[in-house]
Amino acid sequence: MHPRSRTVASLHVAAVVLTVLACISCTMRPLQGVLVPSSEAVEATSQIPILIGTTRARSSGDPGEMFSREPSTEMAFAQVTVSIPPDGLRKVGEIQWPLSPPGDPRKEFVTASAANLDRAEFNAAITQAVKATHRNKTMVFVHGFNNRFDDAVYRYAQFVHDGRLPVIPILFSWPSQGAGNLGSYDHDRKVAGQSGAALTELLVAVNANPAIKEITFVCHSMGCLVTLDALRSRASRSGSVSKLKNVALVAPDIGFDEFISAAEALGPRRPRIGLFLSQDDVALKISTSLAGGTSRLGAIDPKEEPYRSALAQQKILVFDLTHLGGDDSHSRAFDEVSSVMGMVERRLAQGQQLGEDASRTASR
Repeated sequence: MHPRSRTVASLHVAAVVLTVLACISCTMRPLQGVLVPSSEAVEATSQIPILIGTTRARSSGDPGEMFSREPSTEMAFAQVTVSIPPDGLRKVGEIQWPLSPPGDPRKEFVTASAANLDRAEFNAAITQAVKATHRNKTMVFVHGFNNRFDDAVYRYAQFVHDGRLPVIPILFSWPSQGAGNLGSYDHDRKVAGQSGAALTELLVAVNANPAIKEITFVCHSMGCLVTLDALRSRASRSGSVSKLKNVALVAPDIGFDEFISAAEALGPRRPRIGLFLSQDDVALKISTSLAGGTSRLGAIDPKEEPYRSALAQQKILVFDLTHLGGDDSHSRAFDEVSSVMGMVERRLAQGQQLGEDASRTASR
């Protein structure tokens, strides 16, 4: 087969797979009304408040959407509290989407409250959360491709709850189209590449809050493009975000060489960087095809060269999640968050520092 024909065939297969994945995603949750607060309260549920900074435009057509797929020139702020049913009535690691909004809090995720905030109210909400929980560490989550606003909010709430994460959760939501087709993939990639400045703005604001003592970034898939850009900006503004201590790249949809180049540019005073990858990541194999065969960081074999040596030289902590299995290799870290957190705790308990051989996986 002619090389061009093979490329066209690969793109066709990728388009079909992306469409199928999009259709599956659509069947998992209602298309409207998810973020309309429920008036029903159930004692046994867990309430997870998520603070939000977003560059999405406010939604005008669906009050249960809050923020649309369209971009905004200004950062907007909000807070959404997600109610999660008891672990005994749900499968941990999954989102139980309401069949019909606002949903049944006994067995489904529902929105307990949702409010728009201005910048001052957002900052005050961070301070209040620290006082209420006695936690002074925050985690900023950056979602990936094909995420609606409600997707990102509910996924982050699930991640925080199932991981029992002792943090103040903050979501940065960039204007992904929330559709799994080739056109949306190209669009999202372009928008992600333009969203780093806004994430830096949010980071600087959180860093300036005296109640917060430590910041951790967690990015997923294409959201790691946004995060890398923000980190580059941080490096050029030394000291402005001194509380940023950890960065976790989960299934990053970025080129390996691009990542290594960015890591080198960050210099020696950068935060600790952890890479969570799966060698069988189906979504990243499709992305690799779309990128002309360029290896995606989130799907490499970290024991192979040149990956092993480059990661060790840059002192990257590597967590290979391939052995965890599951149906969704691209979201494995969220689906199996308890196992992943155990891996992280064991690694840190061993006292491994950045100067050690970080190219070893944590799968054993």
